[in-house]
Amino acid sequence: MTTRSLGQSWALDIALAQGGFDALHPQAKGTMEQLGHDHTDFDKVFELVRSGAMLPKAWASIAAQAEERAAHHERNGFARTAADLYTRAAVMWGRAQYSIFEAADPRKLAFRERANHCVERLGELRGGLVRRVALDFEGKQIFALLHLPAGPVHRAPAVILGPGMDMIKEDYIAAAERYYTSRGVVALSIEGPGQGESRAHGLTVDLTNYERAVRHYIDYLSELPEVDPLRIGMFGISMSGYWGSRAAATEPRLAALAAFEAPTGDFRTIFEQAQPTFKNNYMYMAGYDDEAAFDRDLRDRMPLGDLVGDIACPVLYGIGEFDELTPLEQALANYELVRAPKEIRVYEGEFHPLGGVAAEVFRFGAEWLERALTGEFATPGRDVRHYVHRDGRTTDGTADPQWWSGAVPLAIQRLRSA
Repeated sequence: MTTRSLGQSWALDIALAQGGFDALHPQAKGTMEQLGHDHTDFDKVFELVRSGAMLPKAWASIAAQAEERAAHHERNGFARTAADLYTRAAVMWGRAQYSIFEAADPRKLAFRERANHCVERLGELRGGLVRRVALDFEGKQIFALLHLPAGPVHRAPAVILGPGMDMIKEDYIAAAERYYTSRGVVALSIEGPGQGESRAHGLTVDLTNYERAVRHYIDYLSELPEVDPLRIGMFGISMSGYWGSRAAATEPRLAALAAFEAPTGDFRTIFEQAQPTFKNNYMYMAGYDDEAAFDRDLRDRMPLGDLVGDIACPVLYGIGEFDELTPLEQALANYELVRAPKEIRVYEGEFHPLGGVAAEVFRFGAEWLERALTGEFATPGRDVRHYVHRDGRTTDGTADPQWWSGAVPLAIQRLRSA
């Protein structure tokens, strides 16, 4: 636990008691629905929550209800209804694990077994189109879910779906079907080092092993007859936008990257100014108890800096104007360093979860990748910028907010003069 987390846990409890999940992540329910949560489940959970300590029980309680209903429909032969409920249960069992920062805690392991059971059942009910994947990696294992289109598929494009730091591979089950496999695209929702089952089996995240894990997943996809090895892209939200940027800079086989809400700034904002749970979770993912050692070994070394200049594939970045993990001026300064064909969208008035535009972002990211993997956006020098207004308009040619009145933030001025 970090010093700030221990000292400020009361603030988290008050925020949850007074404002529910929105007090922590404004408008995040829209994003959670894209990750397979039903809004009624979500409301039931937060009716039970008045403090952070109550979160695991609440998620587990409502997950069990959905799983029980799924089993009822399965027994009566309603396969699709049962599969949908198993999906809802799986993502909630995953969320129940989140607030337990001890890999060997029996409750965390029990919740993982329940999630695995739900995935096994929905995979069976969907005729094997959802398959659990376990790969050996650097003496440990990494885990993923393979999502296949219905019907015969051969040498199709594939997209790696990267979860944020507080997400798991199951969070993409609904999105994989809705946005990728329904369009004939193979999807692989992953857990890298430090996440989900990978962390439970002892694999922690360090500065560079996540991009090596992405490379290993590309190896796996490239060997599948269903996948065209020359058309493998990645969709990342939050921390996976960061890890995806590192992967795109170091793995030439990655053919396109769409990254939303990616922390691309100084990492003091996310770890010292944002909610203490972010740093708590990342220290758990990295296997650190010593906060000073974590700061030295990871926090201070994590900024992307000039690394993004090594990206060669087309990239898309999207970020909320008031993302609380990366100040917009830092995100735009990072974008200036990208030399590959690139595009950026800034969403007016949005915070980190991009909850107000979540459905648009998930669909747009998928469609952008589908086109990028045909080579459409590979023109050298491509630089497309949009500022997306809340009233439906877009300002094209710039991603800068209009209220800046044409002024260039110091972060970008310094970069241009360096």
